[in-house]
Amino acid sequence: MEYSGVLTKMQTEPGDPIQYYMVFEESFVNVNQLLGRQVEIVVKGTQCLNCNKRKRVFRQGYCYDCFTTSASVGDWIMRPELSKAHLGIADRDLEYEAKSQLQPHVVYLAATCEVKVGVTRKSQVPTRWIDQGACAALPVLEVPNRYLAGITEVALKSRYTDKINWRRMLINDLAPCDLPAEHARIAEALPDEAREFYKPECGEVLHLSYPVLEYPKSIVTLNLDKTLRFAGTLTGIRGQYLLFADGSVLNVRASEGTVVSISV
Repeated sequence: MEYSGVLTKMQTEPGDPIQYYMVFEESFVNVNQLLGRQVEIVVKGTQCLNCNKRKRVFRQGYCYDCFTTSASVGDWIMRPELSKAHLGIADRDLEYEAKSQLQPHVVYLAATCEVKVGVTRKSQVPTRWIDQGACAALPVLEVPNRYLAGITEVALKSRYTDKINWRRMLINDLAPCDLPAEHARIAEALPDEAREFYKPECGEVLHLSYPVLEYPKSIVTLNLDKTLRFAGTLTGIRGQYLLFADGSVLNVRASEGTVVSISV
């Protein structure tokens, strides 16, 4: 069986375990069904996810020209505190930015290998947590725009990391954490502009289960820019990573824009 097309981040469906799908232009595959099977990946080239031209991918699946001009990859994406649509100020395209930024956002605490703080649009719960490979997550604040979420995240960085130690996450090296207890401690660290949105009542922690037959003891990153053909037995999926029996791991999100054929 063969599937081919441009890699994009895997689509997910909450469940026990989470269901993963690779979606191509003319086909899709439930990746969970490939667990325990030999999978071969062959690189055919690259294609920009924005302009769809067969060009070298620069970052996030975009060619250089699209990455430096498209509103969908502005600096406010990675740094929400830079959002300016609430002020009526454009970064690249105010109409696009207002639609994305001026909607409810959630500030959350997640357990990956340690407690991290993050921001996501409310509409992306729980997808964002799944994509990060969190084993548990808890919303701690809901605000009406991305800017308020961003400055709250910055304030909480003094207590929590905003990065994922993906190597520890992929070997399932988890530190004990109590997210409800952390929720109770954050009030004093909130910026003044966001305090009115904090509720002392703690919500429900969401626990996430990933389709993993066996976690690796050590890992080797599979880079499709350098490895144009790879074959291995798929043993797990977590976050946006594929885990193989030999310890190789493929970050599908980081490989977006790569044209591949996948044979099973």
